Amino acid sequence: MRPAILFPLFAPVTSLPGLGPRLGKLAEKLAGPHVVDLLWHKPTGIVDRIQVPAIAEAPEGRHVVLTVRVDGHMPPLAPNRPYRIRCIDHTGSMDLVYFHIKGDWLEKKLPPGSQIIVSGKAEYYNNHLQIAHPDHAAPAEEGAPPSSTEPTYPLTGGLNPKPLRTAIQAALARAPELPEWQDAAWLKRRDWPDWHTALTRLHHPVDEGDINPLGPVRQRLAFDELLANQLALVLVRAQQKKLTGRETQGDGRLRAAVSAALPYRLTGAQERSLAEIHADMASKSRMLRLLQGDVGSGKTIVALMCMLNAVETGAQAALMAPTEILARQHAETLAPLCEAAGVRLAVLTGRDKGKARAALLERLAAGEIDILVGTHALFQEEVTFADLAIAVIDEQHKFGVHQRLQLAAKGRGVDTLVMTATPIPRTLTLTVYGDMDVSRLDEKPPGRQPVKTVVMHADRLEEVAGSLSRAIASGQRIYWVCPLVDESEQVDLAAATHRHAALAERLGDRVGLIHGKMKGTDKDAVMAAFAEGRLDVLVATTVIEVGVNVPEATIMVIEHAERFGLAQLHQLRGRVGRGTGASTCLLLYYQPLGEVARQRLQVMKDTEDGFIIAEKDLELRGAGEMLGTKQSGIPEFRLADLAVHGELLAVARDDARLIVERDPELETERGTALRTLLYLFERDAAIRYLRSG
Repeated sequence: MRPAILFPLFAPVTSLPGLGPRLGKLAEKLAGPHVVDLLWHKPTGIVDRIQVPAIAEAPEGRHVVLTVRVDGHMPPLAPNRPYRIRCIDHTGSMDLVYFHIKGDWLEKKLPPGSQIIVSGKAEYYNNHLQIAHPDHAAPAEEGAPPSSTEPTYPLTGGLNPKPLRTAIQAALARAPELPEWQDAAWLKRRDWPDWHTALTRLHHPVDEGDINPLGPVRQRLAFDELLANQLALVLVRAQQKKLTGRETQGDGRLRAAVSAALPYRLTGAQERSLAEIHADMASKSRMLRLLQGDVGSGKTIVALMCMLNAVETGAQAALMAPTEILARQHAETLAPLCEAAGVRLAVLTGRDKGKARAALLERLAAGEIDILVGTHALFQEEVTFADLAIAVIDEQHKFGVHQRLQLAAKGRGVDTLVMTATPIPRTLTLTVYGDMDVSRLDEKPPGRQPVKTVVMHADRLEEVAGSLSRAIASGQRIYWVCPLVDESEQVDLAAATHRHAALAERLGDRVGLIHGKMKGTDKDAVMAAFAEGRLDVLVATTVIEVGVNVPEATIMVIEHAERFGLAQLHQLRGRVGRGTGASTCLLLYYQPLGEVARQRLQVMKDTEDGFIIAEKDLELRGAGEMLGTKQSGIPEFRLADLAVHGELLAVARDDARLIVERDPELETERGTALRTLLYLFERDAAIRYLRSG
């Protein structure tokens, strides 16, 4: 149960003054559904106001506070002209300027002759002082002028600064004094304030230092959030280690058969990772390991060898992928190798229905399937294994931790291997996969070709399209990736359907189209035609980003490359360079090209190393956008910025480990305070997991 002291913070945002149903929805969209979410909504700047005694003394470009008298209203003579209010004092005159004003409410609020206090940015227009859309303009008798410093917050359409600030101040008033969860000596060494003081200074900043990510206020709050994240992961990991595992150690016969069928030898990195995984599987504890490898580093073969280790003991294995295309791709890659070893492989996706699905589930429950490859369909209730020993989960960040646990619950002492082809910086690995041991594939298998990357302005698009016929004539196959499916009036981007039509007109009927809105069977048919050489060009959206393997494809054209993230560009480029032919990736960009987009394209041109690219991606975009915080497996940080606070993350990790070593059930006085921290940052699933043990 959440501690009662936190109840006011988890009330709906609509319980705050000024946030009715309409503005409440906008505030929820901006920050989140609860009062506490507004506390985590950080200011991005400060309005620094100065009190000015007279109009003639107002400095240009500064936010000023003036006491003046309304001399008269000048409504616009034309609809597109501004509304002006002339104000005077003993030194001269100035105008308040408003746009798109309807009705006479301004004249009622600021009647001629009234003494008013006005605040805003002083600007000169035709040598005459004016303030456009003052942030404060009210009769002097209504009370004190606005404070000298005021935070400015990110907004969303329809939500103005004033009601948002009012709501945040009301949320702050509900924030209780909480028992200290941080180590006193650590706080003193860093000269950090307590939680409540830090939060108050964040939303009542005295100067820029109070909102600076490297200042003591933001660092204190960021560390709280990082500690909550790491403590939750360490608690879950400690609980998992208590669970009884199974000692899985095969005799090697199936792995030897597959090794003999491979056209190449495993790399040193693959051998090293396999040794680590097999040691985990042989131990009495349950394995929970991340296999992290760049595009084309050979993760699928490593996964197969681990699954065969289980199958050699008479047990079963499962491989779960986030999309049907990827699941079927894995099955196609594994099928000939399984056949060579006499291993029974099957595929289960959401598309499988009726008698065929029932028959497959019956075989699985009877132990007549050794390895089952599939999508989310694998952890559905009616899917029953005879004896599941290992679960392999590809692209874990597309799933949630609870889904991983659901699959592992389908067997006894199931070992779990998680794979990702999305290179993740070391700091981010801690936050996403911090409850796991990590193996890294940092070598490419022999035969993988380097990919030449060319950055080109889209005004050469005709030239690129014209060169495709020559490439096709020489037997090459081509991907052409667009960011949208259909033309959009709102966004002028190359659409896959439009580009497909244009290329088909030029190159004929050997141009295919694939996108996420198509039925699974249609997507499979197009992919099969491209893989078999019945199509020369495949126009696609990012549905081909992960797992598609056509060694004959040697050219990747990415249109509107400036709109893609670095990780996406790297994944897409990884679709070529898989065969023996020289490969090229063309990044076509459109103007205007922003500085971040320019740096992104330069990084792609300079390196193929996914881990270097990932570090640069974190630096350019931050963690949330980099992996997409909407994905259920990824924590969303509100106060911490991993590109800035990476050093604090490592400290939080060490602190969390020490806390759980000394107080595994969080029962001490500090442990109780730390439970409050977990609830505050909504990491309380770890507490429930602790109780379940």
